[in-house]
Amino acid sequence: MDNEAFEGVRVVELAQWVFVPVAGALLADWGADVVRVERIEGDPYRALATQGIGTDSGGVNLSVALANRGKRSIALDLQTDRGLAVLHELLESADVLLTSLRPGALSRLGLDADTVRERYPSLIYARGNGFGVRGPDANAAGYDASAFFARGGLAHVLTPPERDYPIAQRGAMGDRNGATALAFGIAAALLKKGRTGKGSVVDVSLLATAMWTLSSDLLAALNGGPVTRVPGRGPQPNPVVGSYRTEDGRHIQLVFLESDRYWPDFCRTIGREELIDDPRFVDLAARRENSTACVAELDAVFAERTFEEWKELLATLDAPWAPVQAVEELIDDPQVVANGYFGEVHLDDGSSYRLPAVPVQFDGEGPPLRRAPEHGEHTEELLLDLGYDWDRIIELKDAGVIG
Repeated sequence: MDNEAFEGVRVVELAQWVFVPVAGALLADWGADVVRVERIEGDPYRALATQGIGTDSGGVNLSVALANRGKRSIALDLQTDRGLAVLHELLESADVLLTSLRPGALSRLGLDADTVRERYPSLIYARGNGFGVRGPDANAAGYDASAFFARGGLAHVLTPPERDYPIAQRGAMGDRNGATALAFGIAAALLKKGRTGKGSVVDVSLLATAMWTLSSDLLAALNGGPVTRVPGRGPQPNPVVGSYRTEDGRHIQLVFLESDRYWPDFCRTIGREELIDDPRFVDLAARRENSTACVAELDAVFAERTFEEWKELLATLDAPWAPVQAVEELIDDPQVVANGYFGEVHLDDGSSYRLPAVPVQFDGEGPPLRRAPEHGEHTEELLLDLGYDWDRIIELKDAGVIG
């Protein structure tokens, strides 16, 4: 399919690391011309070694590739008047300025929202930050592990009380969730601009993203209810909502929220028909009252078969359950394969690599994925587009304004 949803939209991205650049990548996936403005020394994310997918990969830096696919890159020194002038020339033809710079840094560059919007009233000014643009910590540095996972409450509620230290976050969880929200906000602002001709200021913070993620817990807190941390495995109010260990030490997750609906067929499937009418387990109220006994029965049943045997058996049951998979197993998961949840990037030398695809599909397909640019790869191309001749380009390069 053609990735035409944002065709004709130009985004100038003044950002680094993961959160905001991923929002740009999502727009680029669907056809936006995303011009990535990098420092002369490059985005520090390019130098990060992580999980064998960054600078420690021995090949393509897949971390950078995922966050920057499909963009063009220009290297500019915005600390110089001439570098800022180039940026403003880019903004003159842009629909969106997408930035992760903190409010203080933007103000020092004359790129705060009020100044930019006054100069470019139809421009969409989109910013992603750690803690929001108002309040005492508006200028505080924030990564997703601090602003999203720690301050946003996830580390606390996901850590069992018996642990001495909070569990660690997986890489860029908050960043990629926040990026999806930011891309949605930009899409909405583009829709509004198409109707009114006016730009908007779009804000997404990692802190707000965490709060949205924990909405159920926050609703409880707002109404004086208990907010419990993830417990160790103990008596469960609904014994058929939880995980059970198989004979070979794997786990199956049951999510029978409508437990009375599923209980009889489940008991038949597992070969325990006598449990259907057992007075201890006959309905939700009885199973809640006798939760410990019910869990013990199911523990014994699940310990009789292997993980693969349980997957095969439960596949015949029309009820919500799932195997607790390792990440490596997702690669060959038949649902992942059938739905095209991985995309492949083909390089000019004939090699290729796979990336997780954007989770949105149009007309049954995801967008074709393109490679990320090298640092400053399109600097000359973009300046030529702006009307610069080669003498001016060489002069800027000699002066250290461009990379």
